[in-house]
Amino acid sequence: MPPPTRTGLLEIPRSIWVLGFVSLFMDISSEMVHSLLPVFMVSTLGASALAVGIIEGVAEATALITKVFSGTISDYLGRRKALAVFGYGLGALSKPLFAIARSVDGVFLARFIDRIGKGTRGAPRDALIADLTPEPIRGAAYGLRQSLDTVGAFLGPLLAILLMNVWAGNYRAVFWTAVIPGFISVALLVAGIREPEGTKSFSATQKSMVWGALKRMGAGYWWVVTVGAIFTLARFSEAFLLLQAHRCGLPGPWVPGVLILMNVVYAASAYPFGRLADRFDRRVLLAGGLLVLVASDLALAFAGSLPLVVVGVILWGLHMGMTQGLLATLVAGSAPSESRGTAFGFFNLASGGAVLLASAVAGLLWTKQGPATTFFTGAIFAMVALLVLLVAPGGSLRGPTKKPVAKIV
Repeated sequence: MPPPTRTGLLEIPRSIWVLGFVSLFMDISSEMVHSLLPVFMVSTLGASALAVGIIEGVAEATALITKVFSGTISDYLGRRKALAVFGYGLGALSKPLFAIARSVDGVFLARFIDRIGKGTRGAPRDALIADLTPEPIRGAAYGLRQSLDTVGAFLGPLLAILLMNVWAGNYRAVFWTAVIPGFISVALLVAGIREPEGTKSFSATQKSMVWGALKRMGAGYWWVVTVGAIFTLARFSEAFLLLQAHRCGLPGPWVPGVLILMNVVYAASAYPFGRLADRFDRRVLLAGGLLVLVASDLALAFAGSLPLVVVGVILWGLHMGMTQGLLATLVAGSAPSESRGTAFGFFNLASGGAVLLASAVAGLLWTKQGPATTFFTGAIFAMVALLVLLVAPGGSLRGPTKKPVAKIV
């Protein structure tokens, strides 16, 4: 079929909209829990900031590392949907474990299972978007899914605030309620997505050499992996945004408002920047996102009261909108179509190691040196990522520059 001449919302395939709403409902479920979890662990379970950092780091790294295996399996099978359903289902089933957790160990177990689910679904879903979407509108498609995902990411904390006030600060009641949108997400995925034919990608000889897919990746892909990993090192867990807001005077029941604000900005910016990625130099857009992250870290480092925290949170959300769909677009465009699942999986493996290290370091710095040092360190890592981006070969990251639509490599 001929490629669409425009990248308006009506040109994006129906299946991408469905995947967006699947993500929306699962993010409502997850963020109802995660927006309260750091304060719940510190105030109710007696956890330290270092413990929060380690749990968040291990949880997010688990999700990202798991993606490499689920992505490769989806390439091996030539099917993406079943793995995505399993991952979303595991995420939904983990939510009751938060409600019954009586110790930090219980939260760790629930978070671990939840993130295995996220890791299992992530790479197959992202590869499925590329399978379902023509290349000329791929940036817009990833941007749309990210925007809908992020709408859920601010509706979840909003519901958490409302229910915390209705139920007089009952964290566990909110965690039980989070089960409902989780199962809606799974049902929507099962009923609303039909996987395209012709996605089988591994030959009989290749099936015994799944790591051979990585050898077929070009230099452009490895530059994307390198920049993405260092970028992730600069962006530690958002739990520290919540802790900083709480430290600066925001009451516990209102702490989820931090994620609401951040994700409103994120949702509003992800699709417009996704469209820009189909038209303009992607390296410039990524560099802009890094500079915004530096500004966010500096605002949070100097924050002694809530107004400056608000500025930092807004900038944090803007940098997410500028970069997350863009990084997915770069991965999809720099990898062979038959190995996209593996490409997304390994990209997230590298990012997983970075986020584990970043969150553990952030927790240690917070405990030993204080919040300001934590955010200053994040700004330094962002500047390092910017320097690596500037020396990367232009073709591997630039994308379209002259024509409205062009291939990345």
